[in-house]
Amino acid sequence: MKIIFAGTPEFARVALEGLLAAGFEIPLVLSQPDRPAGRGMKLQASPVKQCALAHGLAVAQPRSLRLDGKFPEDAAAARAAIRAANADAMVVAAYGLILPQWVLDAPRLGCFNIHASLLPRWRGAAPIHRAIEAGDQHTGVTIMQMDAGLDTGDMLLVERLPIAADDSTGSLHDRLAVLGGRLMVEALEMAACGGLRPVPQPADGVTYAHKIEKAEAAINWALPAAVIARRVRAFNPFPGASTALAGEAIKVWAAHVETDSVADAGAAVPGQVLAVEPQGIRVMTGDGVLVLDELQRAGGKRLPAADFLRGFALTPGQVLDAPTTATVAAA
Repeated sequence: MKIIFAGTPEFARVALEGLLAAGFEIPLVLSQPDRPAGRGMKLQASPVKQCALAHGLAVAQPRSLRLDGKFPEDAAAARAAIRAANADAMVVAAYGLILPQWVLDAPRLGCFNIHASLLPRWRGAAPIHRAIEAGDQHTGVTIMQMDAGLDTGDMLLVERLPIAADDSTGSLHDRLAVLGGRLMVEALEMAACGGLRPVPQPADGVTYAHKIEKAEAAINWALPAAVIARRVRAFNPFPGASTALAGEAIKVWAAHVETDSVADAGAAVPGQVLAVEPQGIRVMTGDGVLVLDELQRAGGKRLPAADFLRGFALTPGQVLDAPTTATVAAA
């Protein structure tokens, strides 16, 4: 079976490696154009492009696939490459470009998508982040037959995965990427012998995982401790939950809700530091106490609370504030 692969980030690279290991022929890989990255802001190839080139695969990087869009020449070149590939199916994983109908219709078996949620829950751009933020106990991967809607296509294979109490988006992402690669191999093998049975998504239970914005990183200490703790995990590694003290931005990478009251919070206000201890920094919230376990100063390293406190003067009674736009950017 010949496969066109379309993907961009690390999540997609894992799937591409899985398809190659399973022996699928991949005459063409689509990935987003190189982007500036790093301190020098030099152009950097996506993880999928790097993987494809390492395996000697042809790569196309159109800026758009819309023939009537802003970059019609890119779309026309991509159409020629897709037609020349004469693929049986296209596998799409976190590609980042909208596929117009001509792309969906190009492969004999259509386009299969690896989506990191239990559809129809968390359609959209950030299903892993939003599942953790919402406190979901389970997520998973859905292999979907793509249509013109936003993650609305028929489900082909589904497998659940538990979300651990300490999962961050980073740790959950890695497990879902492996699961997605394995399920896609299974789906293609079943498709080759006509064994797939598409199931329409239910009308009930639809939620949307909107794109993560940097402005969401600012910790609102008036929220309950449990909500803040989930957002800290959801925004790790991007964009990283942020707070500030005296105008200096501080990233909070790990935190947990205090279950046993160690000291009377009294009349403490949300964001007020209750105790500064090597095992964690206790902060009052709108409901309960949050213990900060891992932090980072702007330009510094991520450090456990004990190490962070050796280089940052923090005392009980001080109040942490939501950072400004400038301090979030600096962090």
